[in-house]
Amino acid sequence: MQVQLKHVERCEEQGLHPEQVRKARESMIPDDMLITLAETFSALADSNRMKILFSLATTELCVCDLASVVGVSESAISQHLRVLRSLRWVKGRRDGRLVYYSLEDQHVRDLLRMELEHLHGR
Repeated sequence: MQVQLKHVERCEEQGLHPEQVRKARESMIPDDMLITLAETFSALADSNRMKILFSLATTELCVCDLASVVGVSESAISQHLRVLRSLRWVKGRRDGRLVYYSLEDQHVRDLLRMELEHLHGR
């Protein structure tokens, strides 16, 4: 099997558009924020975590209900929730011995909706 290489566009001259380069550099967010953003997207690159988020966009659920929806163990759900809580994508509400999880706020729901719209627009 022969692998075909895609054409890679290369600049013939460095610094061809200095004004655009300056604007891009000035608008760049600090490295620590970029690292946090990259870590967030990396943590969301798990289909089970996305199933959890989309389930919680519909209703609040406890760990055992999420395990049933997602099809993994309660222990795995707890680990996923720990990550999602640390990112402030989900929150818990205690009711007696159970904790019910929901999306942290409307921003999370909006981000999920926007990404779905983006995917459907392809």
